[in-house]
Amino acid sequence: MGLFNFFKKRNRNDSPPPVQRGPLNLRVNDIVTYDLEDYIVVGKITYNDSGYDWHAYHLKGDRESIWLAAEMDDELELGIYRRITTKITSVPDTLEINGVTYYQEEHGFARITEAVGQAGARTGQEVEYWDFESEDEQYLSVEKWGGDLEISQGIPIEERELKIIAGS
Repeated sequence: MGLFNFFKKRNRNDSPPPVQRGPLNLRVNDIVTYDLEDYIVVGKITYNDSGYDWHAYHLKGDRESIWLAAEMDDELELGIYRRITTKITSVPDTLEINGVTYYQEEHGFARITEAVGQAGARTGQEVEYWDFESEDEQYLSVEKWGGDLEISQGIPIEERELKIIAGS
């Protein structure tokens, strides 16, 4: 009637197991290793366009800062982006930058649902965005924040190219 339960060793630590970190749930201060370099997650932005979410993580390394984009479409899609400086003032359907021609794949408006750390955004802010791709699968992201255009060049990566260590 419970006599045997009395003698069982009780687990005093009933806390849930730690959550495994991955590209869709990184936090500020996590460490991401990519291309043999360690980066610390210093910022996170979560975008939402009509119920569809995606994340951008600001990663700071010893030599450079990059952005990791992560979204779950039919499958996990990841990209590494580097901000570039260019003098475009409008966003046409085709852009040529540094000798590469990019074709517009998507255009829309997103609301920032989360902005943490060094994200350069604030929760509730709206951003207009354009996604481009070249014939050799290079990406170009254009975002309009207020009146300013931010442009980043990117490449697709696989999850196996990342090593993630939880910072907290």
